[in-house]
Amino acid sequence: MTRRHLRVPVAAVLAAALLVAAAAQAQTQPRPARGASGSATRAAAPAASPPAAKGGAAEYAQRFAMVCAACHGGNGRSDMPGTPALAGQHSFYAVTQLFLFREGRRSNPAMSAVAKGFTDADLRGFSDHIGTLPPVPPPAPASPPDAARMKQGQALAKQHKCVFCHGDDLAGGQQVPRIGGQREEYLREVLQGYRSGQRVGYTQAMSEAVGQIPPAELDVLAYYASRVPVAGR
Repeated sequence: MTRRHLRVPVAAVLAAALLVAAAAQAQTQPRPARGASGSATRAAAPAASPPAAKGGAAEYAQRFAMVCAACHGGNGRSDMPGTPALAGQHSFYAVTQLFLFREGRRSNPAMSAVAKGFTDADLRGFSDHIGTLPPVPPPAPASPPDAARMKQGQALAKQHKCVFCHGDDLAGGQQVPRIGGQREEYLREVLQGYRSGQRVGYTQAMSEAVGQIPPAELDVLAYYASRVPVAGR
C-alpha cells in the first residue's frame, strides 16, 4: 500500500484519537498540559464516554503492573530486546498509540491482543499512568559512546529536523514521543518501518521525514538518540 493510500485513513485515526483526548478533558478536572490524554467512544458522541472513577489512578497503576510490566518493566524500562521504554513518555502520545493498537492500525500481535479489549476509559487510564512514569536512564554501556558517531548523529538530527519536533534533548512532548534514551534496536526498527511505509503513524510526518534518508544514516540516528543523556520532564 502506498503512502498516498494511507493518507485518508491516518487522518481519520488522528481525528478519532483526538476525540479520545478531548472527551476525557471534558469529563474530568483540568490536568497539567503535560498529561493531556483522554477517552471517547468509538462510534458515539464523545460525551457518552464514562467518567473516571475515584481511585482510578491507583487502579491503573495496579493493572499496569499486572498487564504491562512483564514486558515493559514495572518502572517502564525493560531489558527485553525490541521492547520500547515507556518511562518518560507523554500520556497524549501513549493514548494515541494505544488507540492505534486497539483499532488495528498498528501491527504488533502482543499489543494488539492486549489493547483490543480496552475500553476508552482503559485507554485514558493506562496512558495517564504511563505519563506519570519518570524517565529512566538506560543501563551503562560496556564502553563509552563513539564520539565521532555521536557528533555525526547530532548533525543528522539537526539536518533532518528531528530536533524541530522532538527537541534538542529528544525528550519530545505531548503527542511527540521521547526518543532520547530509547532502546537503539527499537529506534532502528521504527525508523526503518517509517522509511519503508510498513509503520503507520497518526500523521504522515515521520514517513515524509525519513522517507529519503539512507538506511545507514538512520542507523546513526538510532545510535545517537539511544545515547543522548536522559532529560527530566
